[in-house]
Amino acid sequence: MVGTRRDIVFGGLALLGAGAVSKPAFAAAASYFDGTAVDNGVTFKKTNFSKIDKQWRRQVVKYFSSEPIGTVVVDTRNHFLYLIMENKTAIRYGVGVGKEGFKWFGRATIDAKSLWPRWTPPPEMRKRHPELPEFVDGGSPKNPLGPRAMYLHRDGVDTGYRFHGTLEPGSIGKDASSGCIRMFNEDAIDLYQRCPIGTAVQVLPHIADQAEKATQVSQASPVE
Repeated sequence: MVGTRRDIVFGGLALLGAGAVSKPAFAAAASYFDGTAVDNGVTFKKTNFSKIDKQWRRQVVKYFSSEPIGTVVVDTRNHFLYLIMENKTAIRYGVGVGKEGFKWFGRATIDAKSLWPRWTPPPEMRKRHPELPEFVDGGSPKNPLGPRAMYLHRDGVDTGYRFHGTLEPGSIGKDASSGCIRMFNEDAIDLYQRCPIGTAVQVLPHIADQAEKATQVSQASPVE
């Protein structure tokens, strides 16, 4: 499965071009990880959630929406992804979204999913960054997609955008990507399990009423 078409190199560039990154930067990045876990035979670094602001951690919140249960809604301004559940609730995930000039909005569906996906930088990216490899194998510690990728299509056509994991937990809650929605690796695994092929997705600039009410009335609780 081909990786993101519009993604920048994420943490992959930092790792592939390690000489250009200072030691303090690596030390800061390392603090976002703590220990390892094994998933489908692949060992990966676990997110150190003690270093993550609580608002970005996966949790159940009150959520008011006319969208059907099972729909995924992304609030790009506030950096949250909501999976709508029953009883006016949703699982809320902190996410990283597109940088200025790379944001996108609209409806799509998850029409393909990949476990430990291969990442293939598109030709235009390799022209800008000739140091990049032709591809990075799934499960590689340098793969910017992480353990899962969910591929967003519109009218049967691949948009080039994905939900996926990240090498940079510190980018969650920020405008950091080239349009794809980044998640903590553990959250990408969780969402992958909850979203079957055909899941409806809506990406919005800002969820006014639903998110505002959810923030005001919810007693958020962690989701394991």
